[in-house]
Amino acid sequence: MTESRVRIERSIADSPGIHFRELVRRLDLAPGQVQYHLRRLRERGAVVEERLYGRTHYYPPEYDDWERGVLSLLRRETARDVLVYLLERGPSRPGAVADDLDIARSTLEWHLDHLIERDLVEKRRSQGNRVTLAATRPADTVELLGEIEPTLPDRMVDRFTRLVDRLLY
Repeated sequence: MTESRVRIERSIADSPGIHFRELVRRLDLAPGQVQYHLRRLRERGAVVEERLYGRTHYYPPEYDDWERGVLSLLRRETARDVLVYLLERGPSRPGAVADDLDIARSTLEWHLDHLIERDLVEKRRSQGNRVTLAATRPADTVELLGEIEPTLPDRMVDRFTRLVDRLLY
């Protein structure tokens, strides 16, 4: 196996759920070169590719569908912040989460839709139809949180989105 392919496979193992652009940046390789080696790794079954939430992510083959989806979400700072907030503070009202995290309610709802889809968060409704958010799989989630080290470019994109939210809402 070539040195480049070994580096790509090692990067994916070290950062499960890494997206394509970050892989290219981290390895300082041409995108076409990375695509070529990823195709070979996928053919061998050494890497799993999945398109989730607008990005192509790569995983070692031992991660199941739920774990892959969760890792792709946890690589987004805002989704990660929402989940950590609920893990630390327990069930909370959406307005409080949005206010405390300083994000627009629409941004919160976008991330909640995906967190709910992956069974990380649930919306509970009271008799008065008041919504409360709660983490659904805290132990599993905390374990996967330990595998995420957000990169500077990822954090910058998320923070730019928050800045735009504050300016517009």
